[in-house]
Amino acid sequence: MKQKKQTSPLPTRDQVLAFIRESPVPVGKREIAKAFNIKGADRVGLKELLRDLRAEGAVARGTRRELMDPGALPEYLVIEVIGPDADGDLLARPVHWNPDDGAAPPQIIVQPAREHAAPGSGDRLLARLRKRGKSRYDAQIVRKVGHGPRRVLGVVETPRNAPQRGGLNAIVRPTDRKLRYEIEIAPRDLDGAIDGDVVWVEPLGGPLARRGRVLGKVGTLRDPRAVSLIAIAANDIPVEFPEPALAQARKAGPAPLSDRVDMRGVPFVTIDGEDARDFDDAVWAEVDPDPANPAGWHLSVAIADVAWYVRPDDALDRAALKRGNSVYFPDRVVPMLPEELSNGWCSLRPHEDRPTLVAEMWIDAHGHLLRHRFHRALIRSAARLTYTRVQQARDGHPDREIAPLMREAIEPLYGAYAVLLQARQARGTIDLDLPERLVSLDQEGRIATIRLRERFDSHRLIEEFMILANVAAAETLERRHQPCMYRVHAPPDAAKIEALREFLATLGISLPPGLNLRPRDFEGVLRKAAGQPYERLVHETILRSQSQASYSPENVGHFGLALRRYAHFTSPIRRYADLLVHRALITGLGLGAGGLPPDAGAEFAAIGDAISLCERRAVAAERAAMDRYMAAYMAERVGAEFGGRVAGVTRFGLFVELDESGANGLVPIKTLGEEYFDHDEPGQALVGRRTGMTWRLGDRVRVRLREADVATGGLLFEMLEQVEAASARPAAGRRVRAPGKTARHQDRAATRRAAKRRR
Repeated sequence: MKQKKQTSPLPTRDQVLAFIRESPVPVGKREIAKAFNIKGADRVGLKELLRDLRAEGAVARGTRRELMDPGALPEYLVIEVIGPDADGDLLARPVHWNPDDGAAPPQIIVQPAREHAAPGSGDRLLARLRKRGKSRYDAQIVRKVGHGPRRVLGVVETPRNAPQRGGLNAIVRPTDRKLRYEIEIAPRDLDGAIDGDVVWVEPLGGPLARRGRVLGKVGTLRDPRAVSLIAIAANDIPVEFPEPALAQARKAGPAPLSDRVDMRGVPFVTIDGEDARDFDDAVWAEVDPDPANPAGWHLSVAIADVAWYVRPDDALDRAALKRGNSVYFPDRVVPMLPEELSNGWCSLRPHEDRPTLVAEMWIDAHGHLLRHRFHRALIRSAARLTYTRVQQARDGHPDREIAPLMREAIEPLYGAYAVLLQARQARGTIDLDLPERLVSLDQEGRIATIRLRERFDSHRLIEEFMILANVAAAETLERRHQPCMYRVHAPPDAAKIEALREFLATLGISLPPGLNLRPRDFEGVLRKAAGQPYERLVHETILRSQSQASYSPENVGHFGLALRRYAHFTSPIRRYADLLVHRALITGLGLGAGGLPPDAGAEFAAIGDAISLCERRAVAAERAAMDRYMAAYMAERVGAEFGGRVAGVTRFGLFVELDESGANGLVPIKTLGEEYFDHDEPGQALVGRRTGMTWRLGDRVRVRLREADVATGGLLFEMLEQVEAASARPAAGRRVRAPGKTARHQDRAATRRAAKRRR
């Protein structure tokens, strides 16, 4: 009798995960079953195991329904060529890699192929990836799917001894740090551009576009105001409004009282930063007089009624949708709406009548929202206040304007804030307190100071009032069955949680087990780190572990705020999403003209994607401008020494943040010593293979500024010494060498020497 062939026992969860993560390509159930010799009825158990792993987020599906590590790239991917590295290898990155999540893109090396022409910087390729390490892939070209940039933004550098006409070529250095090459410009193709001009260049010929011609001038680095112009141009941010939109804005005027509630007698105040350019929200509070709500509060948040002036699909609306949001720089703002509205009729200027949409809310003594209502109103702001002045008044030093408002305006606001803060703490939100750099300019646009912006309770007060109004707006739209553009923030994915857990373990801090974490779990980590030298690092690392917020008509809640529903309602001057929420409220509550047109909800998904991209574009531009301002500020201090801390660890070096200014720059690995370094990714460290010298995230260090590049915003430091080491577990990782030639070069040299000996 023929015996039945024995199958292997079902592998453990960890064994299956290890197989999936170590595979160079995504694998399916068939490959797993074959690897572990699983046959017959045992396949049912394997199927259930894989289903559980997918449900908990431990594995993800690939492009063809294979299984893969959630942090890994799929087998087939569209990549963008960056350019050659120092060794001549052609580097690339995923086209849709999102730098805002804090993680550096993995290294992708494009393998040469005879059947394909050599790709150039900026070219997009469909490639088949093969994993070679935790963050390294080899890419085989399948086909080219897009060309390099049709134009490049860069800075002209002309040889000092070049004649005005004819003679030596100039070069243009791209302002985008990803483009690691220079473009030669013949004198006849400079179009009048001179040294230091910021220009658009059209690459001409050759796969790496080494030659080009100037298409137009954006500005000049000799002008301090060029910093924001570079960011605007590089990110394709619309600046000029179409004439029909400008004409419509010029015709705007005061809104009639009509059916609006007259709230001009209510002492609303606006509270913003000293550098605020528009005032779209005003607040007021009082003790709830209802005896059924003891120690409760009645709050009102009045928001500029932009929907009155900007109607669906008119010229202003089309221009606003194209922008998505306003973009703010130290020297200028690129507004979503023309100045006649953004700084005029839609700005809640003090002592002037303004139309608003008001959220009235009642909360109990514990900060819980009991009920709310929305209506259109006419208000007259009692004062334009700032966070600093309000905080000084709260601390017992009111100025002449605020003193008469203390009893009827300021003190009730803080009373309501106290119970809202209590409710926030009970929810267990993630309160990340990260410093923000503030650039002050002189009259010529030059940098006067760069400092960290102070954060007061007055900031948090306004935040809590706005959050409450946003929640009330989302609840109202759901009850009225109206389309809602939610502000959504999904929980972090499994790979990011595991990476965070490994990092925190190096500090002796633990996260609760499992992947279904709550915001209060992260808040518990922040409490453990409070007062420690690594406190800020923990805040930043938790921020990088979080998903990115976006706009969508599909509600998945807001993880960071621990809220089931949330929508942006409070800034329609500068965010298109808020304007949509206003229109939906107007329609759902029957508040008059300016609501949503019929079937508008069908477009919300596409609009949500579009304005989410606009928001990321604005963030990238603002961040790039800040980096360039910082580089300009530091350019006069090249050669100076600074104290700082290691704020990032990569295979190619350390990122150091300076104590004084918050400037962040790279210490190349070649300045760390004559040896190989192991890169311990979980431990966030570089460890010397020969000496054991360790550079770790959080180390206090002293560095020298070697280079400050205003065009790209890059800073380059040289490591001088480790002042104080951050305590953490021993590191073990992959090999990196510094300085000089790489291990690959050494291997090639050894091969050549051996061949020479044989000859």
